[in-house]
Amino acid sequence: MKYTVITGASSGIGYETALAFAARGKNLILVARRLEKLEELKAKIQGMDAKVHVIVQQSDLSVSSEAHTLYNNLKPYEIETWINNAGLGESSVIAEQNLDKVETMLRVNIESLTILSTLYVRDYADAEGTQLINVSSALGYAIAVGSVAYSASKYYVSAFTEGLAKELELKGAKLKAKILAPAITETEFVQKSIDAEGFDYKANMSKYHTAKEMAGFMVDLYEHEDVVVGIVDQNYEFHLRGAIYPVITELN
Repeated sequence: MKYTVITGASSGIGYETALAFAARGKNLILVARRLEKLEELKAKIQGMDAKVHVIVQQSDLSVSSEAHTLYNNLKPYEIETWINNAGLGESSVIAEQNLDKVETMLRVNIESLTILSTLYVRDYADAEGTQLINVSSALGYAIAVGSVAYSASKYYVSAFTEGLAKELELKGAKLKAKILAPAITETEFVQKSIDAEGFDYKANMSKYHTAKEMAGFMVDLYEHEDVVVGIVDQNYEFHLRGAIYPVITELN
């Protein structure tokens, strides 16, 4: 039995991606801090299709050691796809940002993502049909003043994953590494980034995608083998394409 792992599955893009993959008959391992939300999602999925096997794993990926623990706990399962969707934001100018919040964000967006990606690649690089999808952001390719630390963390995700994709290609590995780069999406993300409850997207955003729309883009990215990046542009159109960053394969 093969599984798809989705971190940050309790809400937003992760939640809708779980539903989208379940609709395609994929067995799931759902990861998040909020166990009760995971259990609710599990019940919803099994109400849709009782044949889909769902495992829930509570994990706080703002604690880097928990990334190691999570991966070790999942060793008994065969993992076909690993989606690192968990992420945090921070919206303030650098001089005014909350460093505790920024440090937590960096542990989730960079440290835990790197640990989980590395461990998965070590075990599955030569496994047929495997994929690693890391969720970056459109701001992983454009700096947003007022969210510079967040942009920088997503630049890391984009560069790390594009570089990994090239390394896998050069060694002839079967595993594919890909990036989903959303723009503003209607989730809990913005209200947590700006510490505002009940953020009204319709009132404050001229354009945005729903989490369900973004999950559809995730599925498109998953289903196209010969792409590296799925990115939302400034017009909020979604594009599948090859790597964006230049890659140096030899140092002189």
